[in-house]
Amino acid sequence: MPKGSPELTEKRKNEILDACEIIYREQGFNGVNIKEISTRISLTRPAVYNYFETKEEILLGLLAREYDGWCRDLEEVISLAENASPSMLAAQIAHTLEEKEIFLRILNMNLFEIEQNSRVERLADFKRLYGRATEALTEILHTFEAEVTSSECVEFCETFFAFLFGVYPFTVHTEKQLAAMELAGVSVHEPGIYEMVYRCVLRLLPTDKTK
Repeated sequence: MPKGSPELTEKRKNEILDACEIIYREQGFNGVNIKEISTRISLTRPAVYNYFETKEEILLGLLAREYDGWCRDLEEVISLAENASPSMLAAQIAHTLEEKEIFLRILNMNLFEIEQNSRVERLADFKRLYGRATEALTEILHTFEAEVTSSECVEFCETFFAFLFGVYPFTVHTEKQLAAMELAGVSVHEPGIYEMVYRCVLRLLPTDKTK
């Protein structure tokens, strides 16, 4: 375990996560490694191992940090949901994800490898965030429509989380993917994250207000 105050430990962890995010944006999953991270911050490679055992744990930490921010945004929507129209509520939820490209990219493309190579206690911390997001979405639905049933909430959350695993590939294409689509004669429509989430939520809302 690293020595120092909790504040210093948190600062060091965030330095590692910040460096990881930059590398991930530039080079993707395969470009992330602890040696490269250590060259970008004020920690040696052995020191990084005091905080994370594998590169996958670092990426899991980055995903968890993004997830925590999303949970906080969802929790703010709860108080806005009571008097919202379906389109307003869909917009509010969509806004919580429109700037979460890194979150959706990791979730869509790398979660399996990350989970396979992270300690179970680190993974449990991440799963708690999933539970927190589920609770926030359920509370949003109950605030929006008092008559919503538990089964409708479960169905909404299950379908919405499954949808989130496919958002990134539909909203972001590489130059190679675009070239391949053109060569194949397939038209490309690249909606934004906001547009995709908005349409999904509007269709999933289990309420008479949508009728």
